[in-house]
Amino acid sequence: MSVLEFEILAKDTESHARRGRITLPHGVVETPVFMPVGTQATVKSLTPADLTDDIQASIILGNTYHLMLRPGADIVEKMGGLHQFMAWNRPILTDSGGFQVWSLGDLRKIEADGVRFQSHIDGSRWFLGPKESMEIQRKLGSDIVMAFDECTPYPATYEEARSSMEMSMRWAADCREHLPVNDTQALFGIVQGGMYDDLRRESLHAISDMDFEGIAIGGLSVGEPKEEMLASLDALSDHLPVDKPHYVMGVGTPDDLIEGIDRGIDMFDCVMPSRNARNGTLFTDDGKINIKNLKHQTDSTPIMEDCTCYTCRNFSRAYLRHLYMAKEILSSRLNTLHNLHYYCDLMQRARDAIEGDNWREFRDQFLQRYRNKQS
Repeated sequence: MSVLEFEILAKDTESHARRGRITLPHGVVETPVFMPVGTQATVKSLTPADLTDDIQASIILGNTYHLMLRPGADIVEKMGGLHQFMAWNRPILTDSGGFQVWSLGDLRKIEADGVRFQSHIDGSRWFLGPKESMEIQRKLGSDIVMAFDECTPYPATYEEARSSMEMSMRWAADCREHLPVNDTQALFGIVQGGMYDDLRRESLHAISDMDFEGIAIGGLSVGEPKEEMLASLDALSDHLPVDKPHYVMGVGTPDDLIEGIDRGIDMFDCVMPSRNARNGTLFTDDGKINIKNLKHQTDSTPIMEDCTCYTCRNFSRAYLRHLYMAKEILSSRLNTLHNLHYYCDLMQRARDAIEGDNWREFRDQFLQRYRNKQS
């Protein structure tokens, strides 16, 4: 058996939506799936038991950039790898660090073989390229490793987008060389090309030829209008290899996820549900709730009536508003529990809809309700 097995269990006949299953060394991932972000070997404010028992998360993310800076890949390896270090016995995907390095702005300099940068923590100088990223992720021991790439900025000229994409493709080949096919870690290539359809398809063709275990789409949700993001996915939908899992990186809102599933995406991640939770914004089928609003001060209802998360089963909006306004630590914990449970449950509902052959009805009803109501 290869390190990653992917099977399609059901497909919608009038869209690219599909229900699948990924088998990895540390467990099975049912798709479509949302992956909570555990940047520094922790999903902020939550324990692994929260993630498994309440949220039902099957896979989470760690980040190469942050973990290489602290505690350091050598320390994680010495402690038995990321799974043992953070007491998480289900699959882990590690981002390559490319996006974080790109976002450093003046603190980094892109070179032919990688990126030279200063740590945002202490100003120390580092170099990260394809070889280094693969070595760090090997030490972290994640189930899925991401290729090192450059995130094409938005906006970018055609020439800038082409140059960036071509460099990412060279780096992708280097990553495949430094992390060859093995029985412990799957490697995903990343499609780039900015907002240019022909560059996106050219990049996808190059990634497909390198025979990665999965296909990721990067460089989205970087400031472009939602219409352009969806247009980029539309340009790729008919060309994505059907036998590989498809992962769109850093996306996004609940309606983004539904739109992505409709275009053949199997895997999603985003800091939005956890970051917004800490800022008092909660997600429901009726849009976002700002728990800070005065109207929630004496509201005895839960965040969402039919939500089965621990927070909604036990606490009122009034209590959650009190915690937030009082700056209590429990506020972040309860809000994050709800938001991540909501995202993962939404993916379960999407899987059920595809299996039940009523995807289009579910999609249309959800999008209409979510976009037409805001609290």
